[in-house]
Amino acid sequence: MGEDGSLGGTYSAERLAETVLSLWPGNETPFVVFTGGEPMLQVDSQLITVLRPKGCVVAIETNGTIPVIPGIDWITVSPKARAALRQTFGNELKLVYPQTGLDSSQYEGLAFEHFFLQPVASSKCPNAVMEAVEYCLSHARWRLSLQTHKLAGIK
Repeated sequence: MGEDGSLGGTYSAERLAETVLSLWPGNETPFVVFTGGEPMLQVDSQLITVLRPKGCVVAIETNGTIPVIPGIDWITVSPKARAALRQTFGNELKLVYPQTGLDSSQYEGLAFEHFFLQPVASSKCPNAVMEAVEYCLSHARWRLSLQTHKLAGIK
């Protein structure tokens, strides 16, 4: 639904679903992941209502500042420091680590199946991977999540 990119533009829910399905390779179940910016600014129940009967599994990666609508199969929440968290349950909680103003222990009581720390990719924090590893080793609830393309220098 964004304006830029090779298929950028404004779509009706039905046309967006048709476009997604036309791009899906093979006969496997289509797995649609909405990411952002903040995808909950655009994803609505009408879109989910159109995708689900077409056999799509629907996931979202959100910062959690807007509650996720019903019908999403997999919810990943990646909170940002100093932003009000309104989506307090889901499948994955993924924190960029370290993040100034964000204390990972404040999230441990939330209703998520998986808790991940993802090292920040920044020259300002060259030891982020090892800091995240050390934190995970000393806090059993957390597991390490790596964006290997960033570690390999692929953009």
